[in-house]
Amino acid sequence: MTTPVCTTASSAAVPPTSYTSFSSYVRARGPVLLRTARSLTANPNDAEDLLQTALAKTYVAWERIEDHRALDGYVRRALLNTRTSQWRKRKVDEFSCEELPEPTGLPLADPAEQQVLHDAMWRAVMRLPDRQRAMVVLRYYEDLSEAQTAEVLGVSVGTVKSAVSRALGKLREDPELAPVR
Repeated sequence: MTTPVCTTASSAAVPPTSYTSFSSYVRARGPVLLRTARSLTANPNDAEDLLQTALAKTYVAWERIEDHRALDGYVRRALLNTRTSQWRKRKVDEFSCEELPEPTGLPLADPAEQQVLHDAMWRAVMRLPDRQRAMVVLRYYEDLSEAQTAEVLGVSVGTVKSAVSRALGKLREDPELAPVR
């Protein structure tokens, strides 16, 4: 992942020391934040674009962020806001086809059974509604607490608990995950 280079007029207002600290932050936390972005979109290239957009927004606000210990939360919030804006602007990006792109069943004798299970679980998570998927990803893939997830999403802890409960219920009922039970 490359460090974003900003050449707009607004970057002239950010002191060079801020650019250095921002670059250090991106180098240190970039892979973790990219993993978060990948969990919010199915396409790895879209995830990189999403992260770059969120980092650009963070860079512009770098001097206004008072607590640099909370930067991951700030960037995650920017990721979610950007992705939500994309969801709202999108047209239909699903279409029906005669063949299913996924395999119909899980091979039981496959030596890479764990990877197959992981892929099946990920597909099931990606089928969840956007809001539930974001909560499940933050809770179980990013390992945030219910309170942290609620703070990042700007909702109450009770909302996180109920939405995650419903999402887990959907995952339990997913037919592709039936061999795991």
